[in-house]
Amino acid sequence: MSRTYFGTDGIRGAVGQAPITPDFVLRLGHAVGRVLKAQQSKPTVLIGKDTRISGYMLESALEAGFASAGVDVLLTGPLPTPGVAYLTRALRLSLGVVISASHNPYGDNGIKFFSARGEKLPDAWEQQVEEVLEEPAQWVDSSGLGKARRLDDAQGRYIEFCKSTVAGELSLKGLKLVVDGAHGAAYQVAPSVFHELGAEVVAIGCSPNGLNINDGFGATHPDALVSAVRTHRADYGVALDGDADRLQLVDAAGRLYNGDELLYLMTLDRLAAGPSSEGPPDRRGVPGVVGTLMTNLAVEQALRAQGVDFVRAQVGDRHVLEELLARGWQLGGEGSGHLIVLDKHTTGDGLVSALQVLQAVVRSGRTLAQMLEGLTLFPQVLINVKLRPGQDWKASAVLADAQRSALAELGDRGRILIRPSGTEPLLRVMVEASDAALAERCAQRMAGAVQAD
Repeated sequence: MSRTYFGTDGIRGAVGQAPITPDFVLRLGHAVGRVLKAQQSKPTVLIGKDTRISGYMLESALEAGFASAGVDVLLTGPLPTPGVAYLTRALRLSLGVVISASHNPYGDNGIKFFSARGEKLPDAWEQQVEEVLEEPAQWVDSSGLGKARRLDDAQGRYIEFCKSTVAGELSLKGLKLVVDGAHGAAYQVAPSVFHELGAEVVAIGCSPNGLNINDGFGATHPDALVSAVRTHRADYGVALDGDADRLQLVDAAGRLYNGDELLYLMTLDRLAAGPSSEGPPDRRGVPGVVGTLMTNLAVEQALRAQGVDFVRAQVGDRHVLEELLARGWQLGGEGSGHLIVLDKHTTGDGLVSALQVLQAVVRSGRTLAQMLEGLTLFPQVLINVKLRPGQDWKASAVLADAQRSALAELGDRGRILIRPSGTEPLLRVMVEASDAALAERCAQRMAGAVQAD
């Protein structure tokens, strides 16, 4: 069944416009509370948020909605999305709730949920909540109301968890790091994690005012990080997005590394450790890695050359996670910096991923550039072609002929991806090839075929 409110990652939109309004969010909390009450006699939920000014309003509405259904609430204040997932699992709670619109500007906000195991919930659960939303409210009386309290040590607990995901003997002493918190949820915890592991930390994007989240800082605006790394002559720079589940990394030369490259590096680190049957799981080899339809072909070829299987999921970290769970693999991610390390956490975590990369650098005794010198990403050309009303691009013989011609020219030196936009009447034509001119030529040919059809 189609869903009215839930999208690919919870509910998100512009604040003050449906559904991101206090009256709807109160109803949402009440509906989710009723779903929980049908399964447990006295459930408790954890609510965390990023630094948007609207978070206060939505937090209060959610709290009231849960209380009205007889559900207790723990409030963490600003905390990264993966921190909420971790604490929900660690504290044996019924549900985790995050108030955040991730990398979006401050005028947007959203709500997403994690199960008691710290995992994203299935579509069937979201459908159940939407069905209850359409029913009349069932307010409990005073004796059955839920209670709310602050979890004062939430940030400290999450900092310790992040540190526990790397080897106990790991030290970052001697490394100077610039840490960009995007004026978001990790503005306090991110600098602390790296500092407590021994690094000299220069913090930027860590002064939120409710209106500046993701504004010129963070993983979606890496120029600030590149500039700061050069200015402070740091060894590396780490940038997170507004809810800290996405990572971008810069080296001392100002080179930016995307998620595809970092995923490959983490794989190399585990391969170097050897497929021992003893020791922690991250030292037992890598049977396979999950990327997406957009993962660079050079990464796929390099992984296969190392004897590592590789599969592509649909775009979106949720699809990557589903594929990892289905195959029992540990490593996956997207070029955008959503990286998943399932033997360390149940969801993507920018801080945990950054620590995995830095651990690999320290273990190897080489720089990031040296570790990746054998990997050269293929140039990608992406052209957005506007579709006419009713245009059936899938049935286009002209496009099919152009695609066959391009594939013959590319051979094993490239690939083609054609997919429609999910929000606009656009067809996205992407060609990736070892040669930039070849990629451009093939992409233009197919885009022209769409327009001429």
